[in-house]
Amino acid sequence: MNDSANGKQSLPASDVIARDKRYVWHPYTQHGTEVEPTVITRAKGASLFDAEGREILDLISSWWTCTHGHAHPKINAALARQAALMEHVMFAGFTHAPAVDLAEMLAGLLPGDLNRVFFSDDGSTSVEVAIKIAYQSWINRGEPRRRLLVAFDGGYHGDTLGAMSVGRGSQMFGAFKDLMCRVRVLPFPATFGGDDAADEREAGALSAFESLLADHKQAVAALIIEPLMQGSAGIRFCRPSFLKRLVEMAQSAGVIVIFDEVATGFGRTGTLFALEQAGVVPDLVCLSKGLTGGYMPLAATVARDRLFDMFLGHNFDRALPHGHSFTANPLACAVALTALGLYEEEQTMARIGEINARHRTMLDVLAARADVSKPRVLGDVLAFEVQEGGQYQSEASRKLRAWYLAHGFNIRPIGSAVYLMPPYCITDEELSRAYAGMIEGLDQLASGAL
Repeated sequence: MNDSANGKQSLPASDVIARDKRYVWHPYTQHGTEVEPTVITRAKGASLFDAEGREILDLISSWWTCTHGHAHPKINAALARQAALMEHVMFAGFTHAPAVDLAEMLAGLLPGDLNRVFFSDDGSTSVEVAIKIAYQSWINRGEPRRRLLVAFDGGYHGDTLGAMSVGRGSQMFGAFKDLMCRVRVLPFPATFGGDDAADEREAGALSAFESLLADHKQAVAALIIEPLMQGSAGIRFCRPSFLKRLVEMAQSAGVIVIFDEVATGFGRTGTLFALEQAGVVPDLVCLSKGLTGGYMPLAATVARDRLFDMFLGHNFDRALPHGHSFTANPLACAVALTALGLYEEEQTMARIGEINARHRTMLDVLAARADVSKPRVLGDVLAFEVQEGGQYQSEASRKLRAWYLAHGFNIRPIGSAVYLMPPYCITDEELSRAYAGMIEGLDQLASGAL
């Protein structure tokens, strides 16, 4: 088999799969039932290519990370330039221009005094850092009783221990419940176009938070939410007006507000950050996934100045005892700088608006189907429910995922939710192909052919 990327003879896919089955443990996978993985040998634009050269449209942006497309020439060049200068240096006691430039850029893009950037490795670690900052800030100001965290039903924030704790509402971490810290879970007012009960659900969620504050105001340390869109819960949306009222209630009670923008940041919801649509300034913002355009692991927890100041002092006890070996990796920071620069250079936000408009043309098509409910669009995200749905990796979702993959589409339903979240570089022709394939898969499921 010839590898077109380097002109060298590569090992057959069967050999890769055989060794994968012997040595690799994949994420979110039941290896007792999972089918053989697809061997990907290269990627370009909105497409992946398997070992046989077959094109697969990456319609979920490789778990929501890929923004400007695979193998973008300008990001490739930035990575090569930085690799020729320095691949890594420890970030305690040292600094470097890519990290400083990136921190300055993020501070400039975020509102208010969100100016202090703590770099880590991925979405989970960015949340872990935020939780630790929130906890310790109360200890540093002499209020150690503030230990209760508030999260939302269905919320998912990562797989490290603190992130799992605030993601207990996702029902994915039952095996670890005895290890988790104290968390109260509020109802999430998920909504969609034409939802007549949205006001009632929002009022219920806000009332539940109000009651919690009345009973435990001196114990609540922080509130965390995925603004506007819960991803892993099944692409569930909430309204900006709810988010605004929630933040106002929390901050008026002195509660630290954490926005987990790991999935919602960098254009996914139609603005660079979801917080812009609510017109609020949270106390901490967690960023990852699209930060590097999907190229490399990198995360940032961005704090308001006043939170940073609470860690200043004359002994290490007040400092934040947290770090990672690859904190602020220069390669990742250089890639992130270039990826962020492309939003203006390539008018990415305008393209997201065009994708949004195309998605909206599908709403009536989906609403007319008896096997589909709650069609919804936010930014470059199109989602809906199938009646045959269920829990994560339900039978229906597995059948749909397999059919889509076999026909050249990386569409990975979450339980009853089917969704598209494509790279922003996707062409109109590729979108048309995606819509046609998405509908054909639904037809196959509805007919019992799958």
